[in-house]
Amino acid sequence: MTLHLYNTLTRSKEPFEPLEVGHVRMYVCGPTVYDRAHIGNARPAVVFDVLARLLRHLYGRLTYVRNITDVDDKINARSVESGEPIGELTARTTRFYHEDMAALGVLPPDVEPRATEHIGDMIALIERLVVGGHAYAAEGHVLFSVPSMDDYGQLSGRSRDEMIAGARVEVAPYKRDPADFVLWKPSPPELPGWDSPWGRGRPGWHLECSAMSERYLGQSFDIHGGGQDLIFPHHENEIAQSRCAHPGSGFARYWVHNGHLMVEGEKMSKSLGNFFTVHDLLDQAPGEALRLYLLTAHYHQPFDWRAEGLAQARATLDRFYRALERVAEVPLPEAPVVPEGVLAALADDLNTPLAISRMHDLAGALNRAGTVEEQGRLKAELLAAGELMGLLGEAPEAWFRRGLKAGAPDAAHIEAEIARRAEARKGRDFATADAIRDALKAQGIELLDSAEGTTWRVVEPDAG
Repeated sequence: MTLHLYNTLTRSKEPFEPLEVGHVRMYVCGPTVYDRAHIGNARPAVVFDVLARLLRHLYGRLTYVRNITDVDDKINARSVESGEPIGELTARTTRFYHEDMAALGVLPPDVEPRATEHIGDMIALIERLVVGGHAYAAEGHVLFSVPSMDDYGQLSGRSRDEMIAGARVEVAPYKRDPADFVLWKPSPPELPGWDSPWGRGRPGWHLECSAMSERYLGQSFDIHGGGQDLIFPHHENEIAQSRCAHPGSGFARYWVHNGHLMVEGEKMSKSLGNFFTVHDLLDQAPGEALRLYLLTAHYHQPFDWRAEGLAQARATLDRFYRALERVAEVPLPEAPVVPEGVLAALADDLNTPLAISRMHDLAGALNRAGTVEEQGRLKAELLAAGELMGLLGEAPEAWFRRGLKAGAPDAAHIEAEIARRAEARKGRDFATADAIRDALKAQGIELLDSAEGTTWRVVEPDAG
């Protein structure tokens, strides 16, 4: 099956062909570690985790690199504001990031380089640019000369005036051109810095990813990913640095970007009171529900985070796990396969909404399956689809116990009460049926009736 991806560089959906047969190389911009990851940070982590799973499934071998930016002006500012030493701040927030992403089912990348461990690579890259006439030193800074690259701006498609305005470039007398950007800047004693041919300083943000991707993936590799907010200036400048440092190299061949995230139709902002960290949201719902919700929109489109959407994602997982629970004792076939419909959806530019729809079809078919053989096949297909999406990794019983308060009835009791209620309804004893439902609701268990039967979910106990 051929994978197709939307390539920002060509503005078209293209068939994907790796540079090396049987081996895909992908770089994705990771977090700047100065605070807890918010839900906007989680979207690219989840999207590219699904892409990584798909690439491994289709091509066998993937080298996935996602960096940690641990030298940055935002980190410096937060350290000054909090009084926490930079090393402690970045170590703590990196640990938080790993914990939050693990809760979302995001697998670790194959390589996770830290910027501070690759300063030598960055200095070497700058030296190549200076020698090639693409960079110059001025007043302790080293700047990339944008006019030295004929096709600068190809990724974003912006005009020169738009690029200068969009980059919010510093107006400085040492710049030869207003569009030139910093590769190296001086550091005072109180800030992180490293010795270099241009004095003690630190790298520019754009330079970091160019150096780290080259170190682990080579001068040319397959896929570069990140959020659409990184297209300009960050990814545009990466292209400029890398291609000019190595004339004739292609750098990244496919550029894949996920859309922006909003909250209730507005830009996420602390001032608007709609800023949610992953850590905050994990108090409201399991990480798997957050992950599924993020996958309900196509990655390339904007995502509008809404509370009711998260509740619906949890209800969807309830349905999937309920279908699996009904066949918990049914053995799996020896060679389970990812169902063709789910794989085709993901191979079509990572169409996760369609893949989820086809998982719904599988769950429905599993509920209707009449033979053990059919149940085993459909169970295996639903689980294989879930694994490719990073979903359905828990045992159904564990999923349904999640959120049960101390003293609440266990799953076996709940199922027995559901069966007793069904018998009462069958005998038209609706008073008993309603009493069973109300008693469970008072204990934090809500019953959900549908054409396929009755399921349940954990809610706040009914105080009434």
